[in-house]
Amino acid sequence: MVRCIDAHKGTHGVESICTVLPIAPSTYYKHRSRESDPSRLPPRQQRDAVLKVEVARLCNENHQVYGARKVWLQLKREVCRRLMKELGLQGAVRGRTVKTTVPSIGQPCPMDRVHRPNALWVSDLTYVATWQGYVYAAFVIDTYARRIVGWRVSSSLKADLAFDALEQALYDRQVERDAGLIHHSNRGVQSGLKESSQHISIEAS
Repeated sequence: MVRCIDAHKGTHGVESICTVLPIAPSTYYKHRSRESDPSRLPPRQQRDAVLKVEVARLCNENHQVYGARKVWLQLKREVCRRLMKELGLQGAVRGRTVKTTVPSIGQPCPMDRVHRPNALWVSDLTYVATWQGYVYAAFVIDTYARRIVGWRVSSSLKADLAFDALEQALYDRQVERDAGLIHHSNRGVQSGLKESSQHISIEAS
């Protein structure tokens, strides 16, 4: 009704239209004032405007696959985490915290020896349990960028799995023949690239 009045008030006037429509002129002017000044909106509508931004953010961050229940749980989790941090509160942690690495201030820290991409790659295998059995995945990571540069998945753990991941990385990165690339893998037959050695120097062909 407000949009109808906006469209015809120049011809017939607000009061004359309100006498035909079941709406009071004061109600129309109240809606118009709220549109021009959002601070006059009811508290629920003001809160909804804030929540709409957060709901859209969560949906986009999770590739728009979250439903209402997951969005609601994530919103509650983020609000509780923020408020507890502001209050300086922390939940109980089972067991005791063990620090495995304690830096020594007096000892010199060695510098990083990997200063460029495509200098050192490392690879490993992992698996994921599914309803139809295990799925195996091989990854090749560039240690300079900490980025996966090659990967392959398969339903069987075969030697070609790791080799195919390395071939994909070489093809995508277009590594030059004399680039000095070093590839590290474990001693397994699959990760060792067809029973090759643990320390491999790669020349791209």
